[in-house]
Amino acid sequence: MIHNLLKMKTLIAVISLFFAFNLTAQVDAKAGKTLFRNYCAQCHNKDMKTAMTGPALGGAQERWADDEALYSWIRNSQAMIQAGHPRAVELWNEWKPTIMTAYPDLTDDQIGSLVAYINGTYDGTLGGKPVAATEAVNTAADESDSNSLWYWLLFALLGLLALILIRVIGNLDQLNAEKEGRPYQKKSLLESITSSGLVSILIFALVLLAGYTTVNNAMNLGRQQGYEPDQPIAFSHATHAGLHKIECQYCHDGARRSKHAVIPATNTCMNCHAAIKVGSQHGTAELSKIYASSGWDPNTGTYIEGYDEMSQDDIKAIFTKWITENYKDEKEIDALDEDAVEVIEGQWDNIVTSLTNEQKKTVQGPIEWTRVHNLPDHVYFNHSQHVTAGKIECQTCHGAVEEMDVLKQDAPLSMGWCINCHRQTEVQFNENDYYKDYAKYHEEIESGERDKVTVADIGGLECQKCHY
Repeated sequence: MIHNLLKMKTLIAVISLFFAFNLTAQVDAKAGKTLFRNYCAQCHNKDMKTAMTGPALGGAQERWADDEALYSWIRNSQAMIQAGHPRAVELWNEWKPTIMTAYPDLTDDQIGSLVAYINGTYDGTLGGKPVAATEAVNTAADESDSNSLWYWLLFALLGLLALILIRVIGNLDQLNAEKEGRPYQKKSLLESITSSGLVSILIFALVLLAGYTTVNNAMNLGRQQGYEPDQPIAFSHATHAGLHKIECQYCHDGARRSKHAVIPATNTCMNCHAAIKVGSQHGTAELSKIYASSGWDPNTGTYIEGYDEMSQDDIKAIFTKWITENYKDEKEIDALDEDAVEVIEGQWDNIVTSLTNEQKKTVQGPIEWTRVHNLPDHVYFNHSQHVTAGKIECQTCHGAVEEMDVLKQDAPLSMGWCINCHRQTEVQFNENDYYKDYAKYHEEIESGERDKVTVADIGGLECQKCHY
């Protein structure tokens, strides 16, 4: 019985050590950036120097001068105010009645990472401008790169521990046999390593690791924060939404009326680019792809009859003529030299490469964009519910799109991120017919009994709202 208990404890020790390294968090400014975006960015300015709904966070650690108190404040500010903590009361008197959301589940490592990101952004060490800051960032990068070494050291340590435990178990077996007066054949190291007990432990550990990896990857399916793929057309949101102030819903008109925001068809592009034929950044190189996709002849300003049946050589003749004439006008030349011909042929080859693939053999037809945001099938998300009823800005989920030349996935899009947003986001009840049926909440707001209604208050945390 004692021997079996020792084996069980050994098994537990090996498994615990095996997963301990994977489950141990570290203070990491990069992780702090994600935490700031998920928990703080709605109320605190990202420059850490300017007040917004809440105070500027730069220098907060020095002002508190007590990390334990600061961590307690982040987890539950109202509890500290009620307890009469001087710094907590001072902040409350300055910023009331705005109540900071409580985050009781944040670990010390997570808060440490958050504080590291705030401090690094505030003093410039994460911006890479000062020489000392650059050295600090490089040092942090070197430390990050060395993590793989720690993994190998851990595995070596676990292997050594396993060998020691094998010998200990063997000795215990021998002592137990001698005590009972039965013969005992001491196993060699190879026999011990290949014993059924150790093999069972390894199989069990591998099953746990496989299960953990599978579930973790399933949770991250379609969620690739920072994913920034090249697109068939070098479309710049910074130019369209930023420089020219084109509204998001002009192109993504489905966002206000349906579940999907929709990728705009080329006819939407043609509303402007039938007149604007030469791009400010790429000249004819990218706009010609839109024309070749939709069958619009920029030479004549009309759509080409029978375009779907035209050969690629005939299509090439139309668009190389267009590219050639514009090239001559731009360079103020009458004839093409060898370099010019190479540029024109290169533009045509790029049109073909961008608009065709193994399944789509011709340039005619829709542009096949690479999807950036892709939630799992078991998640229900409705753009119109958020954009039209909730009056949520596109940047809340998609980041500062108006600053992106290449669109990327800005938010983590995790379940926790969505739930946290529902807990924090105040429903815009005023002059919003979508919420006029919530008579009780309207009455409580008018009487002063309630100062706001969050998405969570109207059922935003119910499982079936997102998993139907």
